[in-house]
Amino acid sequence: MLYTQLRSFHAVAEEGGFTAASKVLNIGQPTITSQVRALEDYFSVELFYRRGRRVELTEAGSALLKLTRRIMDLENQATDLLHGFGGFHTGVLHVGAVGPYHATEMLSVFSERYPGIKLSVMVGNSREMVQRLEDYTADVAVMAHLEDDPRIFAMPYSRHPVIAFVHKGHRFARRRRIRIEEMAGERMVLRETGSTTRLAFERALAKAGVEIDPVMEIGSREAVWLAVARGIGIGVVSEFEFIPHADLHTVEFSNVDIFTTAHVNCLKERRDSRLVSAFFEVAEEMKGLSSTPS
Repeated sequence: MLYTQLRSFHAVAEEGGFTAASKVLNIGQPTITSQVRALEDYFSVELFYRRGRRVELTEAGSALLKLTRRIMDLENQATDLLHGFGGFHTGVLHVGAVGPYHATEMLSVFSERYPGIKLSVMVGNSREMVQRLEDYTADVAVMAHLEDDPRIFAMPYSRHPVIAFVHKGHRFARRRRIRIEEMAGERMVLRETGSTTRLAFERALAKAGVEIDPVMEIGSREAVWLAVARGIGIGVVSEFEFIPHADLHTVEFSNVDIFTTAHVNCLKERRDSRLVSAFFEVAEEMKGLSSTPS
């Protein structure tokens, strides 16, 4: 009985309400409500704050959710194992990525090879992807290399130069290459903290002793491009992610090597999961064909 109660709790916590949980589990809402209430009553704890149709996790509920995510992940791994003995035909792989550019080819090849596997793709910055791996809401994540984390397995995939891009009216638009020192005092449009492109650029600036003028911080590549296209400031981007635009001009750095790297990541404890291993096999093959090897 405890497992069904935990499953109901998990669904309510993940979906944000009892009605949504009943739809996901295909169980009547009264049953979901009674199972969660029985769990709370038996252990004399409150797992949710009820606010009308909305629910919010209590401290105990938040702690329990971390455990039920692991329980549900183990259930999925057991399903994967049994599917493996009976034929690798169905399942869901949750993929995180810092952008569609790194992951698209891998996802395409994986989907062709395993057409019965549903892919759920989430996009965010590297910090968000690490959190998703640790929360078991992502099975694998394609992102830049991070500081060594004992829990995460990272396979190098590719390496990409970081370039600047400017409005066509900017004085750098008549140049193909500039020195990093020429960025001193320039108005910059930056990605949010947690962006690996921004981190690589700021490290290069610090090493060269160059100070810029950050005038805007935006949480998406597309918004940065629009801001630069309006002449608000200079942007930086991994070269292979840049999309040509009539109002934008790219500029390379001549005297510094600024780059980002793409890695395929998962929790070490999940490396041998059948679905995760299948994705890594595809990534390894694509790595050999990549035009920008690590």
